Amino acid sequence: MSEHSKIEWTEATWNPVRGCQKVSPGCKHCYAETFAERFRGVPNHPYEQGFDPRLVPEKLLEPLSWSSPKAVFVNSMSDLFQESVPEGYIIAVAEVMLRTPWHTYQVLTKRSTRLRSLLCGRLRDAAIAPHIWWGVSIEDRKHGLPRIDDLRNTPARTRFLSIEPLLEHLGKPNLRGIDWVIVGGESGPGARPMQKHWVEAIRQSCRDARARFFFKQWGGVQKGKHGRVLDGRTYDEMPALSTSQMPSRQERLDLRLAMAPLAEGWPNAPLVQLKPQQAVA
Repeated sequence: MSEHSKIEWTEATWNPVRGCQKVSPGCKHCYAETFAERFRGVPNHPYEQGFDPRLVPEKLLEPLSWSSPKAVFVNSMSDLFQESVPEGYIIAVAEVMLRTPWHTYQVLTKRSTRLRSLLCGRLRDAAIAPHIWWGVSIEDRKHGLPRIDDLRNTPARTRFLSIEPLLEHLGKPNLRGIDWVIVGGESGPGARPMQKHWVEAIRQSCRDARARFFFKQWGGVQKGKHGRVLDGRTYDEMPALSTSQMPSRQERLDLRLAMAPLAEGWPNAPLVQLKPQQAVA
């Protein structure tokens, strides 16, 4: 669950934070929580504490150990901007991304107000870095659409949306300033259905805004039966990945040694769980 990923729009996942808290309806059937809770109480398993939020500083420098450039989904099993993650730790994660520009990082959050605040402040260098893409999750009109404005009001060089699970018709959302849009239905037990015309409206909004459109899946209880074909074709559009030259193995080892202090001094205990800002329905 790191150097290789089955997620259609990325190549690897990197989880320097584990666990999260529900904040909106898109979290109701969280795949990460379902996976993590299977291992609660299993001694020495990475998810021995289930889905309780935790820092994982031993993972901070992991991208330096990979032998080839990758598209990297940051915190596929968490949310880097959740309230309990210390600001200093977020900055440490951003520092690793800045120092490894041969990878392309895809950072996704539902905590768009904190994202906006940090990208306009202490993370400005990371915001404008071409190899770091910043995104927000969208699931409905009430909770999801306001996150687009938060993202748009940042200096991010590359902005993207993950509209998954798409839970209702969004109309034709304003995608001005958005570079890439991923759309997908919910999958697994209890999956809520997605209608074709909801997807078509978003596809048209992407065309109007010249945003790249990626259709991930129809979803459903057995998502494999429904696939990801829309109107007779698949949509795999996405921005260009980083073309920065990867350093030699020795250069990466030297950089990892120089950056080792970033991973020191962080707490091993579960993070303090703060009251979620929004109800989950």
